[in-house]
Amino acid sequence: MKALERHREFSRIWASAPGFKGLFSTVNHTDLGRMFLVTAFFFFIVGGILAMLIRAQLATPHSAFAEPDLYNQIFTMHGTIMMFLFAIPTFEGLAVYLLPKLLGTRDLAFPRLTAYGYWCYVFGGGMLLFSMLFGIAPDSGWFMYPPLTGAISSPGINTDFWLIGITFVEISAIAAAVEITVSILKFRAPGMSLARMPIFAWYALVTALMILTGFPPLILGSILLEVERAFGLPFFQAEFGGDSLLWQHLFWLFGHPEVYIIFLPAAGVISTVLPVMCRTTLLGYGWIVAAAVALAFLSFGLWVHHMFTTGIPHMGLAFFSAASTLVAVPTGVQIFAWIGTMWKGRPDLRLPMLHILGFFVTFVIGGLTGVMVAVVPFDWQAHDTAFVTAHLHYVLFGGFVFPILAGLYYWLPHFTGRQRFFYLGEAAFALIFTGFHVTFLAMHWVGLLGQRRRISTYMPEDGWTTINLISSIGGFILAIGIAMVLIEVILHMLTSRRSPRNPWSAGTLEWAMIIPPAPYNFASLPHVTSREPFTDDPELAVRLASGEGYLGRPNDLRETLTVEITSGKPDYHVIYPTNTHLPIIMAAVTGTFFLSLLLKAYWCIPIAVIGVAALAWRWVWVLGRKQDLPVQDIGHGIELPNASTVEHSPGWWGSLFLLVANATFFGSLLFGFAFLWTVAPGWPPPAWFDASAVELALGTTGAMVGAAAIRRARRANALRQPPLAWLGLCFAGTLTVAIAAAAITLRVPAPVEHAYAATLLVLGSYALFHASLGMLMVAFLVSRTALGFTSAARKTEFPVVQLWIDYLGVIAILVFLVVHLTGWLS
Repeated sequence: MKALERHREFSRIWASAPGFKGLFSTVNHTDLGRMFLVTAFFFFIVGGILAMLIRAQLATPHSAFAEPDLYNQIFTMHGTIMMFLFAIPTFEGLAVYLLPKLLGTRDLAFPRLTAYGYWCYVFGGGMLLFSMLFGIAPDSGWFMYPPLTGAISSPGINTDFWLIGITFVEISAIAAAVEITVSILKFRAPGMSLARMPIFAWYALVTALMILTGFPPLILGSILLEVERAFGLPFFQAEFGGDSLLWQHLFWLFGHPEVYIIFLPAAGVISTVLPVMCRTTLLGYGWIVAAAVALAFLSFGLWVHHMFTTGIPHMGLAFFSAASTLVAVPTGVQIFAWIGTMWKGRPDLRLPMLHILGFFVTFVIGGLTGVMVAVVPFDWQAHDTAFVTAHLHYVLFGGFVFPILAGLYYWLPHFTGRQRFFYLGEAAFALIFTGFHVTFLAMHWVGLLGQRRRISTYMPEDGWTTINLISSIGGFILAIGIAMVLIEVILHMLTSRRSPRNPWSAGTLEWAMIIPPAPYNFASLPHVTSREPFTDDPELAVRLASGEGYLGRPNDLRETLTVEITSGKPDYHVIYPTNTHLPIIMAAVTGTFFLSLLLKAYWCIPIAVIGVAALAWRWVWVLGRKQDLPVQDIGHGIELPNASTVEHSPGWWGSLFLLVANATFFGSLLFGFAFLWTVAPGWPPPAWFDASAVELALGTTGAMVGAAAIRRARRANALRQPPLAWLGLCFAGTLTVAIAAAAITLRVPAPVEHAYAATLLVLGSYALFHASLGMLMVAFLVSRTALGFTSAARKTEFPVVQLWIDYLGVIAILVFLVVHLTGWLS
């Protein structure tokens, strides 16, 4: 088969439906990555417009540009959009677009999950934009501190839009993190061991794992605050045993890792683009990977850095101050490695390199001011001033926007297949760099003079007028620069000047393909022997297009392969689902659930839950087959089993990392209970839970029976024996757990009277939800087995269900012990 014929056949198999309608059914990572990036930059423009409104308001004292209530909505939405709707989705979009190409494969692990995450992001972001357009946007700051955001202080729907909309958007982040983690670990080109992975993949892997462990505390906090507002459960009300500081702990357990979740992907862009611009290889690859991992671990020990003025004990202040200073070490390792790379090579001052240099200057200044606010006495003086706002922007704009602009110009020929024609980028960079530093250096200055953050006006005699005017002028210069970038990108897409295949002479695999990329990426998959395979073999693109790699014969299936995690040895053969409207429909039904909460239409919630369950059933059901698939010849004399016949399929890996996020959520809930028990005022509660040895024994026994029965069912299936009886016993054990958990929710003392009872209600509901989910999964497996979709060979669904039943057993036993033992100890 000739290369052109192969290209046409693969394009027919992998292409999305033609036209605009195809965007609603596509599961192709290239399309979805572009959609993520375009949507994220749309939100960036909206957030930038809000920033200009803020600077217009603060340019002069006693400004009447925006009334205080409207101004509160403006600065709240600015922070919310930039943090949740621009920064994280930009990483997701870049990773979704690039990773399969960098890793030498055809798509991500779960294409439909990528599409579902995108539509959750669009619908959740749309909810927030709707609130802003109709004047009911959140107005309590992007951090939503209670008691300001409680039902008494914020009785309208504004705060609910934030709590529900952001939780909806975070589903997208969790979905993308699971997708990215499994794809990097399993879906790589043969021969690509961990030591040969592109450096961007390492950064994306660390970032995805941080999302899985960093976002659940905020999701929990948002749920608790919304439940308090809707039903009066007093988690954050001190007079009823709650504590508003619990929100700060949960928020900053997310919030400080969030800074590094934003920075690390940008650092991955730097580590990828900088060596190409310097015409050399990256210095200290191993040290940079170790620094990124260390930075991820340290970032979770810094959250109290934001709470130095809340009355933390001195020992805690000393510990978190030292930890905040220590985080500069792995950051410094990366900075010096990048400087060494420039020293080692011959930097070429093309446009991506200019933005990288802008990153160096800006981020180092932001890092130095970060060390300043890590020192407790200084933080006490600068806390909640414009100095902290300026520091945040130096870290986030310098550490994210400049690298993303470098990556934009670096990969723009890849996105479009065209060269730049109108050279506006250099002038835009000058305006962006100058405008940014004028804006935020002045903000540092006015913060040191005492200007508070989040104020809508000030007095002329405060002495801040000139500085604020200078800062506002700088802000508008910055905005003009960003507008020029947007104009150039649009012009770039409209011009027809073709780009060469590898315009930067890079060595990574994303350039060893047609640009713009075909929907299948590679006509055959490469075998990788180094970190820069395209440098080692300049003819690699031609050979792959000619079918000389793996899986080079079209056969009407969307297929790829996985590898062993560490070695990169081929592991098993994977067949992907095709285009479908299922992700957007499921996202819409999920959105119905959140809208029902927002509008207090609680009668609609069960309908939405049943709809999500039915669609999830359909989602998994369509993957089944009633015939055992033979081993697949992938080329070069290698045969691999199909994913449906292995113990640890992609679904198992996806469930594993989803449960990592789930366990973090549960751990945060236990932390919150312990915090309220030991720290919150208003304890002991007026009434304790009436512990029951019978319910405790019933629940723990059911959990253990369920876990044992699913193992016996799995063994029976492997021995070609009927597993239905054991599955029935597993269902009975899971049902017993559900009954014991329901008993907790029904017998807790009045939950609106004290945070103790409210927390027990949440713990019981958590166990009940997972027991219900476990019963649904066991029922699904019973149906599959009864209808012939499983066999001794097609066994992959049994380990997946076992994983969830085991998790249910662990959390159920912990919930029963916590609830009943605290009742007895009272």
